[in-house]
Amino acid sequence: MNAVIAAVGIMLVLSLCRVHVVVALIIGALAGGLLGGLGVEGTQKAFNQGLGGGATVALSYALLGAFAVAIAKSGLAHALADRALALVDRQQAGAGGALKWLLIALLLAVAISSQNLLPIHIAFIPLLVPPLLYVLSKLQLDRRLIACVLTFGLITPYMFLPVGFGGIFLNEILLANVAKSGVDVTGISITQAMAIPALGMLVGLLVAVLFSYRGKRVYDLEKVAQAERVDVQYNPLSLLVAGLAIAAAFVVQLWLDSMIIGALVGFVIFSVSGVVRWKEADGLFTEGMKMMAMIGFIMIAAAGFAEVMKTTGEVKTLVDSSAALIGHNKAVGALLMLLVGLLVTMGIGSSFSTIPIIAAIFVPLGVQLGFSPLAIVCIVGTAGALGDAGSPASDSTLGPTSGLNADGQHNHIWDSVVPTFLHYNLPLLAFGWAAAMLL
Repeated sequence: MNAVIAAVGIMLVLSLCRVHVVVALIIGALAGGLLGGLGVEGTQKAFNQGLGGGATVALSYALLGAFAVAIAKSGLAHALADRALALVDRQQAGAGGALKWLLIALLLAVAISSQNLLPIHIAFIPLLVPPLLYVLSKLQLDRRLIACVLTFGLITPYMFLPVGFGGIFLNEILLANVAKSGVDVTGISITQAMAIPALGMLVGLLVAVLFSYRGKRVYDLEKVAQAERVDVQYNPLSLLVAGLAIAAAFVVQLWLDSMIIGALVGFVIFSVSGVVRWKEADGLFTEGMKMMAMIGFIMIAAAGFAEVMKTTGEVKTLVDSSAALIGHNKAVGALLMLLVGLLVTMGIGSSFSTIPIIAAIFVPLGVQLGFSPLAIVCIVGTAGALGDAGSPASDSTLGPTSGLNADGQHNHIWDSVVPTFLHYNLPLLAFGWAAAMLL
């Protein structure tokens, strides 16, 4: 059996059996390395080499977590939650529909903005979602729906809009790697190439919102109250400082292209202003780093997993085997390339890391099959994005879980990973294939 298929399959099965994702990634990487002929020593060496690739991301998330805790200390998120709770308390039974849709729209808008307007990625989730859990639970909103809403906002903007993280993914990674692999991308409209796949994501969101999770789901309000409904003192000054810190972090991040420094500047502003007392700063910083530590460790482990998969050389073997099945059939070729992309991204957990792995192989194959440059860009981009939703190691599923499971009532695999896989990967696969055939 192909080592990549075996490694990803083992990782997914263990995750579905509620084995911790880090453990599942390590076991999957070991199995893949052994099957790929690396041996125990070679697998360990490759895994250790890959760990450094996830260190920058992990440190970024740790500092963003500290920044998020400082914002929470300012009372900004709790002010919003208290306002929403007051609206719930004033409404008659059965009249909470408007507030439900308002909260869904708010979370969707913030998630989308986190990829371009205010590129802080998942850092807003542990800041904004936990204080809203009491309101969401009182409205009996299914948290699987919220996970789908957040994941849509985290993925669709970067795979369609060339701004913020989308500018990095679409221009610096996707187009650059396609061009590097021998296809002229001059004059190609990246939004045109990815428009139909993005439409598939929208269809998945509408199915989740209007059909799958429209019913009510009961949560234990006492657990929510114990976890999050703490008294946080806030005033106009603390809210103003929070706004200034967020703006400063945003400007610095765009200026220096560093989430680490941007989050650090925001945290310093809170400390200097007195919203976070100097003697509390160390404790709050540690608390924030702890909050994002699990995501950081999973991303580090995923980087090690990815390095093992690359070192085995089995990704190319997998593609070559697929090419042998394709012959000159464009329809089958597009489908198999997308499925390989899904498999690779599910294991690695990162669309950004998948593109460089598959582009060098997919681009010549696409040219051989007679696909246009626009269609090749679409296939490679969609193949990379496939699996970001629904991967246990993806920050697009880990982020929603970090906020929704603050009270222990939201399972990462069954409430975040499985719902997002079904609602986004399946339509993205269908729409991506259709786009490849039409472009």
